Amino acid sequence: MGLTLAYKLLSEHLEKGELRQGESISIRIDHTLTQDATGTMAYLEFEAIGADRVRNELALSYIDHNTIQIGFENFDDHEYLRTVADRKGIIYSRPGNGICHQVNLERFALPGKTLLGSDSHTPTAGGIGSFAIGAGGLDVALAMAGVPFQMVAPRVVNIRLSGSLRPFVSAKDVILAVLAHFGTKGNVNTVFEYTGSGVGTLSVPERATIANMGAECGVTTSLFPSDDMTRQFLEMEGRGEGFRYLKADDDAAYDDVWELDLSSVEPLAACPHSPGNVKSVRELEGIAVNQVLIGSCTNSSYADLRKAADILSGSHVHPDVELGVAPGSRDVLMMITEDGTLSKLIKAGARILESACGFCIGSHQSPGTESVSLRTSNRNFYARSGTASAYVYLVSPETAAASAITGVFSDPRKCGKAISSAAMPEHIIHDDSMFIYPTFSAEIRRGPNIGQPPRNTALPESLHGHALIKVEDRITTDHIMPAGARMKYRSNIPEYSKYVFESIDPEFSSRAAEARDKGEHGFIIARQSYGQGSSREHAAICPMYLGIKAVVAVSIERIHQANLANFGILPLLFDNEDDYDRIGMGDELEILHVRDAMESGAFILHDITTGDDIPLHIFATEDQKKTILLGGKLNEVAL
Repeated sequence: MGLTLAYKLLSEHLEKGELRQGESISIRIDHTLTQDATGTMAYLEFEAIGADRVRNELALSYIDHNTIQIGFENFDDHEYLRTVADRKGIIYSRPGNGICHQVNLERFALPGKTLLGSDSHTPTAGGIGSFAIGAGGLDVALAMAGVPFQMVAPRVVNIRLSGSLRPFVSAKDVILAVLAHFGTKGNVNTVFEYTGSGVGTLSVPERATIANMGAECGVTTSLFPSDDMTRQFLEMEGRGEGFRYLKADDDAAYDDVWELDLSSVEPLAACPHSPGNVKSVRELEGIAVNQVLIGSCTNSSYADLRKAADILSGSHVHPDVELGVAPGSRDVLMMITEDGTLSKLIKAGARILESACGFCIGSHQSPGTESVSLRTSNRNFYARSGTASAYVYLVSPETAAASAITGVFSDPRKCGKAISSAAMPEHIIHDDSMFIYPTFSAEIRRGPNIGQPPRNTALPESLHGHALIKVEDRITTDHIMPAGARMKYRSNIPEYSKYVFESIDPEFSSRAAEARDKGEHGFIIARQSYGQGSSREHAAICPMYLGIKAVVAVSIERIHQANLANFGILPLLFDNEDDYDRIGMGDELEILHVRDAMESGAFILHDITTGDDIPLHIFATEDQKKTILLGGKLNEVAL
């Protein structure tokens, strides 16, 4: 029986373990990627484990998140990142060069390479045939040091595409259709592999959009074959020497197959407050719109902006709407400047925003009170935009542009405009002058906001404390650790920890710190899909700093589970889902004989308040169990 493309690439990079679904394996990582919001801690961890220089094939540090520099903190972080990159052998992408995933796709990503990035949308590179995985910063730091990456051999789902997209329907609508089918939970340790005749009709940037938002389904990565379309893209980027044909064997067996006819897809939108809450634009037509934002790592390519500009051309933004456009990279900005696309956007009334993550992470362009914002980004979690009362919808650039003109949710197929069918420009501009290559000579600069990664203590024989918070389904890492205005504290854990669960329980941090200072072990109680969303390891580090020793949940998402293990927090699951209801907020809890339970994997949580004994099991590999016992990887690894 033949191999899926996913298992072909895993086989090429296998360093430890047996390549059987569900087994713990370790793979060699070729490329690594960080961005400034997660990268500062990743490089502090790289130093903490004693690494002198990078050992993997290619390491890249992008500055794209904290570019609105109010106060000294962001600039100090950038200075640290620039100088540590020079010292340790990392290519540094300067602020303004663009969003990491867009720039990486254009300038570095290659078919067949493994890529580990400290950002959950690292799978964007799956659009070019890379096996690209999002992870916490500590895992990326270890990969840079040459340590193989631990993962679970995944189940592989074949999404078989046929047909071709109709005018005014885009790759964003395709991935929203995927989300509508598969949902945002239940896809842990899964790879989406795209095959079929429809794949050949999609450009690399379109494939990248689809791979990017596979992260919202919770999959490990999404993967497209490398074919003639891939070769054309790389040759246009001047990187044709990195091309190789890659596809699954004709007789490859998949764990599941889903058929999608591209010609059947229509304009879709993800409604508040989840990327999986998908409706057709037809159902939403007429809803008043206050803000439209086009960009993000999902939809900021040249083709995306050109199609939006074609719709906007000759019209003007509705007086009730603010429109902002953020090109994904400096190269895209130069291309739309050269061909007149930028002029169309400006004449239509668009504000041109920096080539950065910006509005997607809530660091600027927050919508108004109870207003409606249409965005081409990938997440619309509650309060992520910076305005808790706002209603954020995720849409395609075509739907965004059409709605910006009318002032209401509008189906772009009715706009009466002609749009370009060109997926790529006739001439690609690539200017690499904003990359700084390492000299290994810089003195590392550390401002007062640059701290040290905290270390946990070894897991004790018993845990005793309280349920310090009890949360519902789909708690995201944005709920746990806010971005936006708080993101500048990512390198200062004592300060950042003051804002854990800020949007749902502002008193949590002080309550947890008080319990920690009394010598108690804190518990977090959660329902399904706890920790979905971004890769930010701070959602584990800061609770650990506040004394949290265990998360007890119905289910935990992949990256967050790994981050919990990396920092010595027990990831525990209810044997019986209904037992969630038996634990009350503030209940006194204990787990005895913890180390013995680690061997069997079976735990008993005794609720002292109610007298109930609740069976649990650990959600961790054997390697992760060893890490947790030691109190995290920083206590385990020394180079």
